[in-house]
Amino acid sequence: MLRLIDNPPPWPNGARCAVCFAFDFDAESLLHLYYPDDSTRRISLSSSLRYGPRIAIPRLVHICRHFGIRQTVFVPGWCIETYPEAIELLVRDGHELAHHGWLHERPNQLSRADEERVLKKGMEAIEKATGKPPQGYRCPSGAYSEHTLDLLIENGFIYDASLGGDDVPYLVEGRAGRLVELPSDHSLDDWPQYVNMKEFNMAMTIQSPQRAMDVFRADFDAAWAHGGLWSSIWHPFVSGRLARADAMVGLIEHMQAKGDVWFATMAEIGDHIRDLVDRGEWAPRRERIPFWPEAVPQLARPSR
Repeated sequence: MLRLIDNPPPWPNGARCAVCFAFDFDAESLLHLYYPDDSTRRISLSSSLRYGPRIAIPRLVHICRHFGIRQTVFVPGWCIETYPEAIELLVRDGHELAHHGWLHERPNQLSRADEERVLKKGMEAIEKATGKPPQGYRCPSGAYSEHTLDLLIENGFIYDASLGGDDVPYLVEGRAGRLVELPSDHSLDDWPQYVNMKEFNMAMTIQSPQRAMDVFRADFDAAWAHGGLWSSIWHPFVSGRLARADAMVGLIEHMQAKGDVWFATMAEIGDHIRDLVDRGEWAPRRERIPFWPEAVPQLARPSR
């Protein structure tokens, strides 16, 4: 067989690939971030977003318990404090809580000091809920700043899951050191498949769960064939809806039927990669951030 990944990592117990159904538990953080002046009047939007913690999280916990898997939930600190019952369900069943901002703020719109303040506030919420500091981070809206990596390293994070630079884990390096990057891709995000919400400027045609699973299954089958990492960017209020959750069950059954799949939390995957590197058993690709120290000058700009 023609292998399309030159240097796949050795996965535990000879697994063909690693899989994590990772969710972004945003709830109404998006509402209060984007509509701070009239959030209390947007009842319909709030209702749709709170479906995540009220209905979807218990459903997703039930699905994972049925299949005997533990997964990762990236959650803003405000959501942890606002929806403790949902958080307790996740923690009780051993799912990982990872950092996703305080109110889903975009780091590249903040000063370094404000980005660090938001980071620490979210860390405190996770540590209070779980008894330990977070190991991983996913940047809200993918708005990675030139300071994000160094702030993560300085604050003890083990992995990041914000970037899309490879099909397997790699190392990202900054001034403060390095950490493991667990990449994903927009094709593994439920947002372009299912979300049609004018409040978030998203007007894609909503796909059927079967059509969405075609996309997710194709990425999984390729990861399984070539030794890659399959890591989703899904949202409880989106993919936790009934028909979509039912289709998710079918996807997990497909993965389990293929066999030799390592279902793991992102923290477990990050620890595995770090151990391989430390023992000299695998050498991942490395990238230094930021990529460009300054903007590239343009010879010409569009006329107005």
